[in-house]
Parts: sequence; C-alpha cells; structure tokens
Amino acid sequence: MCYNNYVKIVANAFEKAEPKLVLKTVFGYDEFRPLQKDIISQVLKGCDTLAVMPTGGGKSLCYQLPALILPGITVVVSPLISLMQDQVASLKTAGIQSAFLNSTLSWEEYCRVSEEIKSGQIKIVYVSPEGLATNRIRELLSSAEVKISCITIDEAHCVSQWGHDFRPDYLEISSIRHLFPNAVMLALTATATEQVRQDICKNLGMKNPKVFISSFNRENIYLEVQPKRGAMETVIAYIRKHAGDSGIIYCNSRKQVEEIAQTLDKKGYSVLPYHAGLSDEVRAKNQELFIKDEVQIIVATIAFGMGINKPNVRYVINYDLPKSIEEYYQEIGRAGRDGLPSSALLLYSPGDIHKIKYFIDDSADPEKAELLLKGMINYATSRSCRRKALLAYFGETYEKAPDLPDNCCCDICSSPAAELKDVTIPAQKFLCCIIRTNQRFGAGYVTDVLLGSKAQRIIDNGHNRLSTWGIGTEYSKKEWLELCDLLIDENYIRKTGEYNVLELTDQGKRFVASRSPLMLPMRPTVSRYNTNVRGEKIVAEKPAVNDAQAEAIIQKLKAWRKRKADDLNIAPYMIFGDKTLLDLAAKKPKNRGELLNVYGIGRLKAEEFGRTLLQLIEES
Repeated sequence: MCYNNYVKIVANAFEKAEPKLVLKTVFGYDEFRPLQKDIISQVLKGCDTLAVMPTGGGKSLCYQLPALILPGITVVVSPLISLMQDQVASLKTAGIQSAFLNSTLSWEEYCRVSEEIKSGQIKIVYVSPEGLATNRIRELLSSAEVKISCITIDEAHCVSQWGHDFRPDYLEISSIRHLFPNAVMLALTATATEQVRQDICKNLGMKNPKVFISSFNRENIYLEVQPKRGAMETVIAYIRKHAGDSGIIYCNSRKQVEEIAQTLDKKGYSVLPYHAGLSDEVRAKNQELFIKDEVQIIVATIAFGMGINKPNVRYVINYDLPKSIEEYYQEIGRAGRDGLPSSALLLYSPGDIHKIKYFIDDSADPEKAELLLKGMINYATSRSCRRKALLAYFGETYEKAPDLPDNCCCDICSSPAAELKDVTIPAQKFLCCIIRTNQRFGAGYVTDVLLGSKAQRIIDNGHNRLSTWGIGTEYSKKEWLELCDLLIDENYIRKTGEYNVLELTDQGKRFVASRSPLMLPMRPTVSRYNTNVRGEKIVAEKPAVNDAQAEAIIQKLKAWRKRKADDLNIAPYMIFGDKTLLDLAAKKPKNRGELLNVYGIGRLKAEEFGRTLLQLIEES
C-alpha cells in the first residue's frame, strides 16, 4: 500500500461507529484506560466535559476517537507549534487525516489545508489560541462547508490565573462558543486543583460540564530526591545507570542548561541543549533530533516538552527545584508515557529556594507564587513516602497496589527503615563547631572542620586549631550532612543568606546548654547506585527470562523501525512504541490474525507494516 494513500484512509469511514470498534481497528488497543470510555461517551452525547488526567494517561484519545465518529471536524486548541506537529504526524501514521493551522505554513500550504478542511478530508484541526482569535481562521471554520462538532482545549489549566502556566490568550477562547454554540467542548489538563477546575469551567463558558478526575498516580515512575551535593557527579552516575535510554534534564536557567550540556558533551554523551536563548531553528532541530532518537539526552528549561508525545523517555532529572508541584508533576510526567518503568530524580538544595524567591518578588502575584513554592519545598523535604506526599497535594489518598513491592514507590520506601538513634554527642559536636566558627559557614565547611580537613581555607582561618577540629571522625561526611538536615528539620539550626550559612536557633542554643538527650531518625548509609532496588536499572525490557529469540526480535524491530521512520521523516515511536515491540517479541505472531492481537497494532497498521513484521519475526 502506498503510504500517501495509507494516511488518507480514515476520513468519514467510522462515523456513528461503536467506540470499542474504532479503538481496536484504528488504534490497536483492546481496552480503554481508566475514565477514557466515560469521557468519550459524554463527548459523543454532546455534553461539555472537563477531564483531568495525568501526563501519559491517554488524554489525546479522548478527542481523537470521538473525532472519527462525530460528523464534521474537531478543532483542538493547542499552545505550542511543536505539539501540533507532533500530534499530526502521529495521527497520520494511524491513517487519520489531520492538519494544523499555524505560522509555519506558507500561504500555498494554508490554502491547500483550507480546501481539505472545506472538502471534508480533514477530521482534526489543530490551532493555537492566538490563531483562533484571528479573523482568517474564524472565517474558515465558519464556512458553510465546515461543520464543527467538537472544540477541544488542550492544556486547559492555562486559562486559570491559579494554573502554573497561565496564558492570557486562553481567555479569548470562550468567544468561540458564540460562533459554534452546538459544538461540544472538551477541556483537558494533567494538573488542576479545585480552584483551577472552577476557573476552567467558568472562563471557557462551559455548559453544565461533567468533570472527570483521574488518579494522579503514575506507578511506573520511581520518585527520588537527593541532596544537591556533587550534583554533576550525581547526574553522570544516573545517566550511566540508564545507559542507552532517553532522558531529560531540567534546569531553571539558560546558563545552567548550557554548562551541563557542554560538560556531558565533553564526556562523550549524546546531548543537546534547549532554552529560549537559542534561535527558533536550533530549538526546533534539537527537539526533532531528540524525538527521532538521534540524540539521547536533552538539557532544557521548562520551555521544553509541553505536549511532546515521545513515550520512551526513561528518566527525568530536575537539576534545580521547580517553582511548584504542578510544574514538577508536568515535567516528571514526560517520563514513561508508554507505561514502562521509568525514574524521576530531583536534586534539592535550599539555595535554590533563595534563587526562586528572588524572582517571586517581581512576579505578578508574589503571594500565590510563594504558596506554590511552599508546596514544592514540603515535597522535597518530606521524610515519608514521596508518592503519598505528591498525591496528597492534589487531594488524593495513595493506596499502594497489593502486588506492588514497597521498593517500587520512591527512595524513602526503598531505603532501609530509619530507626531513632541517640545522636546527643554528635549533635553537640556539630552545634559547637558552628559556634566555634562564629556561625559564618555552611554545612560543608563545618563538616570538614569536624573531620579534621587540612584544606588551605581552614588553615588560613585558623580553624585547624579549634577544639572541634578533627573530633568528628566517627561519621563520614555524608552522615554529618544527614545529621545537619535532621537538625534543620527539628529546628535546632537554620540556613540563612545566599550562601546557606548555618546558625543556631533558640532551641539549638538551649540544647547546647542543657546537654539533654536527643534521638533522631538517622538512616543507614546506602549507595543508591549499588543497591538492587526499584530505583536502579528498572528498564530491563525482556518479554521472558532467557528468551534469546525475543531479544533478537526486539533488536531487529528497533533497527527496522528506525529505518522506516527515517524514510517517512517521522519519529520512530510514531510507527510503533516500545510497548508494541515488546509485545511482538513476546507473542511472536505468525499470521495477520495473531498480529492484530498485539498491543498497538490496528487494522490499518497491520495492512501497512504486517508483512514486514511477520517476516522479521520469522527470520529471527
């Protein structure tokens, strides 16, 4: 079958069809994900709907599938050009005719797409909120030949000033309802508190909307927070642990992005930067290389990743503290969209708080920004289950699945239990050393004095002659820093100023004077990179243990997928995701009927790629 014909198969063929039939025939899935069926049912009934579903939860299907069943077209309001292009390319590989209307189109291309829309060849049209406000696009969509059945608002939290990514342009979307009063409206977002949900319904002018809130729990993502000490070494160790995998490293500044990308590049890693300081052409090229698996690692500011559907990102590293839980959740949600095991590492330093607060003072709503940051700090400093803390922020109670081991959850749950230990003497030593150094230094310096360091700075300050110099050899540096964190948590000391100088609180001063017993939950020292827990190399993708044939099939399929994607100038996952390749290797189909039982292979893709797939499996 010619590919150009293949991508034009699905136009009006499924109007009024059963959703389950379309799900299997077009998308190759046997079952809906949680809430998808209910949301789709509401849309098909013509009822306005708000769906809050986590990244990777299957939001796109909630409008893509109804678009094939409803007459006319579905308009999708999307905030980013890259998102539109990514979605359209993916839809075309499934045989679904779609298009985008944005500034990247030449006048000739715009006219061609306009004619395809008017002639009924297009089922899904992507536009930006800014584009939707233009007379040209409104006149096109209002043409007598065009019927708008559904208006979908993606990233709907942008309409709320309490959302983490508020965009004034989104407030203009509500006027579209006056032009198309009979079209059903579907609003989609991955994160929305009660306040944000109310704003979405009100500001979009939704009519008695049905609200669906999916679980925010992404069980396939392992959550981890580490102190930001020796950060670059930690990042490199993490990348080595995930050798060969796609990953994203998020930073809060362009300068940090460039420094990390350059460091990793010099060490031989496949890496590129992404931030607003780069030209549009460079950003687009770097993103394309990452999506097409030509580059393994992207170091980026928050500007990267919104709406990108790359399913095989195996890890996300937050090098700097995000400004809110919503922002953090969006970023880590870009890992493991295919449902396979993935990881999220946050490097936490109180110093990041001061940097963020510097910008908060200049923000439009400092009080709101401060509140959002507080939620992020509470998560990062939590000493109980991180998943429980994360879900609690969104008003959800975490209940671990009965068959899920504790060490599959987060670093807290997979670490040895912290028992209360008598730290009276070490705590006295630490606090006294802070006093002896005149409360002018940070945790690292105080620790070095306790360990008897002969660093030039300590000698120059004369601190090698202090009574506390060298009296702390019973602890390693890591253990002293752990004790320091505990003493901060318990309000015996605090960090002040830009350089996180340690000083005693009133409670700490009373403790030094009274020498009363102190019990704190010191955890055993465990290397996160030498333990056999979920936080380690969790992406072993073997259909069966010791199945050499399956391994050979996977490698052949990946090589074929890459060649085919290059030929079509699309990302490999748009052909088939990793989950489909694993299922092919596990089931080893021998004919077309068995091929249709594989995850993610619908009738159209089976017709296009089936013969090649069966041949590759047979030859392995």
